[in-house]
Amino acid sequence: MLGWRQADLAEASTIPNPNIEAFEAKPETAKMMGANMRALVEAFEKAGLEFIPANGGGAGIRFRDNTSADPALGAP
Repeated sequence: MLGWRQADLAEASTIPNPNIEAFEAKPETAKMMGANMRALVEAFEKAGLEFIPANGGGAGIRFRDNTSADPALGAP
C-alpha cells in the first residue's frame, strides 16, 4: 500500500533489513518477536495506515484518511 521496499521499512521501523528479509521468507504461520512486531506496526501507523480488527468482515488495513493514498496505486 505504501510502495515501500524492505530497506524503507527497515529505516522506518529501525529493524535491521536482514531481519525483515528473513521473516518474509518464513512460512505464513511464523511469529515475530513482540518488540519487532510493535516496531513494524508503529512504523506503518506513523506512515498513515490503520489496522482494522476482525469485526465480522475480517481483519484488514486501510489508510487512516484518503489524503494518504497514492493515486498511482489506484487507492481512493
